[in-house]
Amino acid sequence: MKHVLLVLIAMAEERLARLRERFELHHAPTDALRASTIAALGARIEVVLTNGTTGLRADEIDAMPRLTLACAWGAGYENLALDHARARGVALANGAGTNDDCVADHALALLLASVRAIRALDAACRRGVWRDALPMQPQLAGKRLGILGLGTIGRKIAQRGAAFDMEIGYHNRSPRGELPYRYFDDLAALARWSDFLVVATPGGASTKHLVDATVLKGLGPTGHLVNIARGSVVDTSALAEALRAGELGGAGLDVYESEPRPPSELMDFPNVVLTPHIAGWSPESTEASLQCFIDNAELHFAGKPLRTPI
Repeated sequence: MKHVLLVLIAMAEERLARLRERFELHHAPTDALRASTIAALGARIEVVLTNGTTGLRADEIDAMPRLTLACAWGAGYENLALDHARARGVALANGAGTNDDCVADHALALLLASVRAIRALDAACRRGVWRDALPMQPQLAGKRLGILGLGTIGRKIAQRGAAFDMEIGYHNRSPRGELPYRYFDDLAALARWSDFLVVATPGGASTKHLVDATVLKGLGPTGHLVNIARGSVVDTSALAEALRAGELGGAGLDVYESEPRPPSELMDFPNVVLTPHIAGWSPESTEASLQCFIDNAELHFAGKPLRTPI
């Protein structure tokens, strides 16, 4: 008999078909479907697949008495009721390591687009404006790259930054002594040191608005901010004010506090590059994430240690 799986995130049909081969699948990617499915089938659900943004609430866990495994699709799990799940004996896993390269690639793409003003230059070129009438944009080589959060994704961003001949500094909960990068125990100090700052820290209450007006002022009028982590880490109002006042050079954001709605406060700034929370999406990373979930589920029901436990 197949185990009963509830998927709370949007997923392409080809991947749902892969899951149907192994599970009795129930797909509920909207709030209405989520509520109705849990109400109707909660007593039978054994596995939940969600992500950090979508999460899984304590009351939902209580409505699923047969639930024994909850998995996050990506690395983030900030909106999963972890303590409640553990108290209920629910095993927890995420997709750590499955999209690190994709996210790191996208971070550098946003950084290049922001620093080199690709959006503005593309628009100028389409208007027939030649380079002599345009301001020159700085290069990455020789600059200082600050990274907020030196986990697996942060380290890959650092590797890519070093390949661009940038000096790397970082702020983390604790120093990574095995790495050759400069550690800052204060985020504002890192911002003052940096030419560019990339946010790669987990979301959640402990990191909410870590990047505030003080940090943005530290980056300064030639500084650039990139966020591929969670929108909650950056104070959107402070970012808009810094851009409006000319106190920040530009920003590249894949995540924002209002998502999935675009950040209305930032829409009119030509020096802001936006992408729709897609940094971790590629055919390669999606396949790796799917396989990671399948592996975790198979290991769990075989009574073996999970591949990527939380």
